Amino acid sequence: MEDKHYQQLTFHHVGIPITEKLPEDTYNSQLKMHATGYFDTPYAMEWMEFDDDSDLPEIIKKQPHIGYVVEDLEKAIAGRQIVLEPSSPCEGVTVAFILEGRDLIEFLQFDKPEEEVWPHPNKFLLESLKSTR
Repeated sequence: MEDKHYQQLTFHHVGIPITEKLPEDTYNSQLKMHATGYFDTPYAMEWMEFDDDSDLPEIIKKQPHIGYVVEDLEKAIAGRQIVLEPSSPCEGVTVAFILEGRDLIEFLQFDKPEEEVWPHPNKFLLESLKSTR
């Protein structure tokens, strides 16, 4: 019997909240946070510093998470414990966070190619092993 929630997950990044100050040019005023590192290495690590008055849930501001790209965000979060409802941090991408046991997961759905959403000359392409199913 197939799980109705099954769909392919493609690894995107690991997000790590920190309290040290990050560069000003990494600031997202909508989210009241700085994020850096994602474009700096091929290892997809995102370091995040939050303003004290950020409205994001505390668990996102304190616990590391893993981000996966999905084709259908609504299907990915259906029946799950939602921490952050679907929202768009910038044009072309919608994200949501769930808690699965103790694992904090971010799902990302791109409406156009990622390189158009976050163009960056130093971005590396990460590729995971393909399933043989």
